[in-house]
Formats: sequence, structure tokens, C-alpha cells
Amino acid sequence: MRKLTILLATWGGVGFIPLAPGTAGTAAAVPLFLLLSLLPLKIYLPLLLCISLLACWLAGKAENIFQQEDSQVIVVDEVVGLLVTMTSFPPSWPYILAGFFLFRAFDIFKPPPIRFLERRIKGGYGVVLDDVVAGIYAHLVLRIFSSLLPFIVS
Repeated sequence: MRKLTILLATWGGVGFIPLAPGTAGTAAAVPLFLLLSLLPLKIYLPLLLCISLLACWLAGKAENIFQQEDSQVIVVDEVVGLLVTMTSFPPSWPYILAGFFLFRAFDIFKPPPIRFLERRIKGGYGVVLDDVVAGIYAHLVLRIFSSLLPFIVS
């Protein structure tokens, strides 16, 4: 069970990449988004909720294994963040690239209340929740961009 937890929490070992593991984890989430984007929204959303709850559990277990809070090798939270960002967007590369960069920006710079949540909520829920909020911010900005500048992202 320990090896499976590490495998999933590091998204197949991507989290062990020494340079920018969060960015690598986000990029490694794209194939999952491409697969899930084939599903109708009424299935995508409950599945995203299940994936998010599993990610919380995995992140908490992985913190215990690595003996470190929010270890940078845990990247399953970035997977959830990208899936939140891309919810209901088509699987086209302009959207994916825009969503990727927006999510990474919000995840790195952590505008309020993201940093507050990251500091206050501990365990697996804290690891994942700040990425969910960063994903919501990125989704909203992408939604605004796509409505104002449809020729850029279509």
C-alpha cells in the first residue's frame, strides 16, 4: 500500500523530478484531462469530486510517509488543480496551454485566500485545497478571456 500511495501521490514518480516538480505534475495531468474531457459534465464533476477526495487522502498519507508537510514531491494536488481549471473547457491546445499557465501562476503566487488556506489547513486537505482554489481562479480568468477574446483561444 505504501508503494501505491507514493506512486499515485507523486503521479507516477513525476514529483521526483528535481526541477519544478509542481509544473511537471501539472503537465503530467494533461493526459488525464484529455481522457476526462470526453465525458459529459454531469459525469466529469462527480468524478472530479472523487478524484479530489482521493487526492486529499493520498496527500495526507504521503505526508506521513515522507515525514514532511506538503512535500514538493506530492503532485497529485496539481493534477486536481488542472482538472478544476479545465472543467467544461474543450480539449484544444490553446485552452490547455492557457489553463496550464494560469493555474501555475495562481498556484505559485497564491493570491488571497490561497496562501491563508495553505497555512491554516493541515494534512491532505490543506495540500489539495489551495490547488483547488488556484484552479477556480484560473478557470474564472480563462472563462473571462475566452468570452472576451474567443479568437485567441479557439
